[in-house]
Amino acid sequence: MSDIKQNIAAYERQRLALEDKHVGKWVLFHDEQLVDVFDDFQAAAALAVERFGRGPYLIRRVGAPPMTLPASVMYRPVYA
Repeated sequence: MSDIKQNIAAYERQRLALEDKHVGKWVLFHDEQLVDVFDDFQAAAALAVERFGRGPYLIRRVGAPPMTLPASVMYRPVYA
């Protein structure tokens, strides 16, 4: 399983092609693969949670600058 940094790198590798075809849409990356393109964040998030649980996965709006989340809302793996 890849981590979030690898999913970000996978997005960056495909960024120009995605911006050509899907500006303003939302994309979901998991295990360094583009899963799908969505019209809204809620649809992307619903599929991500349904298929991949707590992640890691990347949901990003094509053409938007990367967002920095505060530490209080960032994903933290829980170890048993």
